Amino acid sequence: MSDRSGIFEGDDPFVIARRWLAEAEQSEPNDPNAIALATVDPEGLPNVRMVLLKDIEDAAFVFYTNYGSAKAQEIEANGMAGFVMHWKSLRRQIRVRGTVTREEGEQADAYYRSRSLKSRLGAWASHQSQPLSSRTRLMAEVARITAEKGTDPERPPFWGGYRIAPVQIEFWADGAFRLHDRFLWQLQSDNTWQVQRLSP
Repeated sequence: MSDRSGIFEGDDPFVIARRWLAEAEQSEPNDPNAIALATVDPEGLPNVRMVLLKDIEDAAFVFYTNYGSAKAQEIEANGMAGFVMHWKSLRRQIRVRGTVTREEGEQADAYYRSRSLKSRLGAWASHQSQPLSSRTRLMAEVARITAEKGTDPERPPFWGGYRIAPVQIEFWADGAFRLHDRFLWQLQSDNTWQVQRLSP
């Protein structure tokens, strides 16, 4: 741990993650908060898709989705997920594995209200991950929901957040000649973190 300095310095992985994300917000051209979220289906077959990370809390990472989506159903089935956040502009990435719980209270309501009206109405109209006969059908549903819900729709009961509480966080930075720097943080039974440097 003695050589963990510079961009890897610190005693709190969430502080480091927020610092890296803040740097990426200055250099990454699109969606610096994008993560590739991994879940597994009942047969153990992995599913990976891009979602937007909306908060790095003191002990968790938070994103929002439709609870009827494939990702949500897979999370509900086993309570675990992983993700990678990669920034080409910084040549860095963060990998996270952990347990997942719902966020469907005031925090979810507040985030929902902060979204654009079209996004809020779209959350009501889309039956995420379900078969769709045509885009025309989707737009018709958006129009119907708009007429029904008006300009201040409440958060749908089937839409909200997930909080990933990590058991592992890995910070990776590109190194010359593929001699990358990797530090793995592992949560211990006493809720402290053990940090190890990994071979590239």
